[in-house]
Amino acid sequence: MNNIYHSSQAPLPVGPYPHARRVGNLLFLSGVGPRKRNSSEIPGVTLDEQGNVVAYDIEVQCRSVFENVRLILEECGSHWDNLVDVTVFLTDMKNDFARFNKIYAEYFNTNQPCRTTVEVNALPTPIAIELKCIATI
Repeated sequence: MNNIYHSSQAPLPVGPYPHARRVGNLLFLSGVGPRKRNSSEIPGVTLDEQGNVVAYDIEVQCRSVFENVRLILEECGSHWDNLVDVTVFLTDMKNDFARFNKIYAEYFNTNQPCRTTVEVNALPTPIAIELKCIATI
């Protein structure tokens, strides 16, 4: 069974892909960032007139990303505790990893999915974090 999901609550994808896809009892989420639906603002990001990042708060972005993941999971019929694998993309591992890890521990204190965290040079929008998740459904 292959089902494609487009969330009515999560931010719109920045490309031609769904928020999630179900294959059997697994739910694969496309990359999820901190943006909010129907808003050009990115929580925790301050941009200059040219759209360059002048400051950002990784904690605010983390919490917003986790909320977006939760929204997608629940709209697809899954749940936060059903997450089995999380891939984290950070744009500044040196400065953000410790704070990210602290916040991650708050959200994953009972369910501990497998996790990989990698640093990337850039993400498609001016964000500092993106999550790629797999959950059961």
